[in-house]
Amino acid sequence: MSIRAIGASQRLTPELILRAYALGIFPMAQDRDDPVVHWVAPTMRGVLPIDTFHVPRRLARRIRSNTFTVCCDTAFERVIRACASPRSGREETWINDAILKGFTDLHGLGFAHSVEVWRDADLVGGLYGVALGAAFFGESMFSTATDASKVALVHLIARLRLGGFRLLDIQFITDHLRQFGALEIPAPRYLDFLGDAVARPAAFPADDSAQLPAALDEVLTQSSTQMS
Repeated sequence: MSIRAIGASQRLTPELILRAYALGIFPMAQDRDDPVVHWVAPTMRGVLPIDTFHVPRRLARRIRSNTFTVCCDTAFERVIRACASPRSGREETWINDAILKGFTDLHGLGFAHSVEVWRDADLVGGLYGVALGAAFFGESMFSTATDASKVALVHLIARLRLGGFRLLDIQFITDHLRQFGALEIPAPRYLDFLGDAVARPAAFPADDSAQLPAALDEVLTQSSTQMS
């Protein structure tokens, strides 16, 4: 994994964050307690193809069983704080106070969104990211229940398809994301995709969209067909 750090800043405004993302740059801290924010431009970029996203069969069955309740933008700050919290297997995180505040401000302006996974009254998983044009930049996810973050990701894909998004940037590839069809592309190719996506219109669907159930079913059905 090659990373090119291009500078540091402590004050993150919504305008600065959006300008950076439009240029293919994103902020990270060395760890949760480090007050400095570094701007990062990977030489290889992780993306998740929205149209060919693959849902493993077991996960599709879990989603269809309605074990969890899933919604969006009802608990953004709780989601980003959960993503920033250390837990077993991931004691260090890159989300410091400056990033937490900057992205919470972005959410207030309608550019950052969260997907929340609930089991009864407990928030057990979720993810958050930034929407700019028809590009969505996935930032982080968390889970305190089996499959909860994966369920959030599948619901995100359904929303992105419904909203007309063209690019899902995941920054870096992990084994966790490879199972869904994630791939790594060189930065110049990524920037071509990015420029095209940012210039196109898209809208992140709200929970009351009547088309959401059909969009989710299409994601699950397509994955089943791909495996047959």
